Amino acid sequence: MTAKAPSIDWAGLSPLLALLGGATIVLMAGLLRSRLVRETLVPALAMASFGAAIGLGVWQFGERSDLISGAMRLDELTLVLTFIVCGAGIGAVGLSWRGLAAREAAHGEFFALVLTSAAGMFVLIAAQNLVTLFLGLELLSIPLYVLCATEMRRATSLESGLKYLIIGSVGSATLLYGLALIYGATGSTDYAGIADEVGGLVDDPLLLTGIALSVVGLGFKASVAPFHQWTPDVYEGAPTSVTAFMAVATKAAAFGVLLRFFDVALLDAHADWGPALAALAAISIIVGNVGALGQSSLKRIMAWSSVAQAGYILAGVVVSTKLGVQATVFYLGVYLFMNMAAFGVIVAREHETPHGDDIRSLTGLGAQRPLLAGAMTLAMLGLAGIPGTAGFIGKFYLIDAAVAGSYAWLGVMIVIGSMISLAYYLRVIAAMWTSAAPAGASTTVPAAVDAAGGRPALAGGAPEAGAARAQPEVWAVALIFGAATLVFGIVPAPLFDLAVDAGSALGNLF
Repeated sequence: MTAKAPSIDWAGLSPLLALLGGATIVLMAGLLRSRLVRETLVPALAMASFGAAIGLGVWQFGERSDLISGAMRLDELTLVLTFIVCGAGIGAVGLSWRGLAAREAAHGEFFALVLTSAAGMFVLIAAQNLVTLFLGLELLSIPLYVLCATEMRRATSLESGLKYLIIGSVGSATLLYGLALIYGATGSTDYAGIADEVGGLVDDPLLLTGIALSVVGLGFKASVAPFHQWTPDVYEGAPTSVTAFMAVATKAAAFGVLLRFFDVALLDAHADWGPALAALAAISIIVGNVGALGQSSLKRIMAWSSVAQAGYILAGVVVSTKLGVQATVFYLGVYLFMNMAAFGVIVAREHETPHGDDIRSLTGLGAQRPLLAGAMTLAMLGLAGIPGTAGFIGKFYLIDAAVAGSYAWLGVMIVIGSMISLAYYLRVIAAMWTSAAPAGASTTVPAAVDAAGGRPALAGGAPEAGAARAQPEVWAVALIFGAATLVFGIVPAPLFDLAVDAGSALGNLF
């Protein structure tokens, strides 16, 4: 008896092939001895690979098909979230172009790992089978474990990688156990097969336990409280460019799988998991915002902020409506702009001051670097949900979805959380615009200080003075994404259209 080959839609897989093919090319190019190739061509190829994935996604936009015998689904939801992941990848490449992490890990290996992790995110978002879901999660996670520890001469980077490995492995094991219980209860690994069986098993202990463990496992990846404990330490210790990529792309992938898994496979059990996810969303909003209040590290502030933002975004998943999906996708899009702008400024100041990611690095930035200060201001105001920014439109969208989905109290929690967040977002803005730089303070890195935040330089020489002025790509990331935060706050229609298309992909919702 001859085995039947699976049906594969190669055109639909083209964005994934661009990412994996790009990772291979980047890895091979990194083996060349030329410094110009390693430090210029390799990151350019990585950026081009992300661009190719976006271009191929645009080519396939509107096509809805099953990939590899139904293991994955190509639709507008998959593609829009892939655009967000690739946008984060392009930003991360720009931030790490001449960074310490890429030099220490070797440029080819570093950028190949970023591309491979993005490929895992595509698989995770597109998965409509439990086995594919877990494979995508591992393909996403394993490169990130390594990337967090790529500044190998810095203890906090190694600590970050180890913590993420241990806690991420616990989260993956918990998710795997939950998926196994769901398979045991329903007898199917396909989302469609699970959906057919769930309606008659809403009170089955095996199914409910599987759902609970799956929520815990995915909660670790999405930084949802109380499964967020790893987030501040890992965000602070990892290279800042890697932190930026994790903050945006991992969240997009995690919420992508939450949308498809819970709003397709487990939709009929919404009465069981809906209130639980709503409670987690409220806890995340409070814990994240309160946790950020006493922080002085900008990366820890952004880490606690990401916990709170996960609570806001989770509101769109909870309601299980098309409006909820649209609000979630829209907010993930604006979250890309706000976060990449903020991390771009953080990286720029790490190269300009000896304070690393401490909030002191922003002191007097408004007078010294008004463009960077403007980008950071827009990012902070957007994350706080101030009118005129894309973040305000995103939060209003989420509140609308929560109220329409009979979770008005969760909409109130979003408003309360946004009010609390003003205390630390405005503190960052005040440091830039109302505090003068210390007398005689230099805006360049001292010769004996490494460009990655006040750490000892690598053997072979310290970075040249004025390193920040020699890094236009970092400024470009900060300014472009900062401008997008403002532009899409004034003209949100293009993002609205993409969000509506993504919401229509889950046709079983109302």
